[in-house]
Amino acid sequence: MDLKIRWPTVVIIIALLIISLYALTEVNYYSYKNVAESKDINASVVIIPSIGVFEKINNVSISQGVFIDYISNIPTKGDVILYGHRTLQGSPFLRLDALKKGDVITLEWPGIGEVNYTVKKSEIISPTNSLVLNESHKTGDIHNQELILVTCHPIGSTAQRLIVTAELNSVSPINETALEENPQAHWAWIISFGFLAFGLIVAYFSPVDERKIILAVVIAITIVLIYFSIFPASSQIWADKLGWLNGLMGVS
Repeated sequence: MDLKIRWPTVVIIIALLIISLYALTEVNYYSYKNVAESKDINASVVIIPSIGVFEKINNVSISQGVFIDYISNIPTKGDVILYGHRTLQGSPFLRLDALKKGDVITLEWPGIGEVNYTVKKSEIISPTNSLVLNESHKTGDIHNQELILVTCHPIGSTAQRLIVTAELNSVSPINETALEENPQAHWAWIISFGFLAFGLIVAYFSPVDERKIILAVVIAITIVLIYFSIFPASSQIWADKLGWLNGLMGVS
């Protein structure tokens, strides 16, 4: 018996595969515990309690979470610049626009300590504007140093940049426990089983004679997602594969 698949079913399968690539990127992001492998960064963490941010800092790529700019200094040695996505790759700076003056941002930085900053302003600028560090901050006076957080604006667009500036106000002993935590690991499982639930719904409303095909695709993809929830790889691998698609959609 010949197996004929109608074009609407082909479209559904392609859509499921595209969605699964995004899900795979997020699963690896949340379950991969060694995001910051560089000896220079050594698993530093940025914590923003008021908007629920707890993220490792890396100097490899923004696709691996919160990225420290190559022109940035390290805390207590001058101004620090951190970049993060508002969509995909964990969306670390999704709610950056909700930060208010006086909110606290903490950097747990091995070799330096727990460095606390206080938000002083937010602004929206053109993506063509360049960030310039204030070299006069390299005076040894920690109170003259700033932390600058950068993300895209509005959500899902690269049209503008949202900049949050905070000033350094204190340094204390590092919280070693915080450096070892991975509080978002459970999101990998939520995404995996969320995809399964979504796929089952799609299969249920599909034509009866092609339902098994769609169901088989959904189960196969879910198995892959579960595998990477247990044995994650760097999200950079999948982010690179989706770069062209994100560019077409203008997603940041």
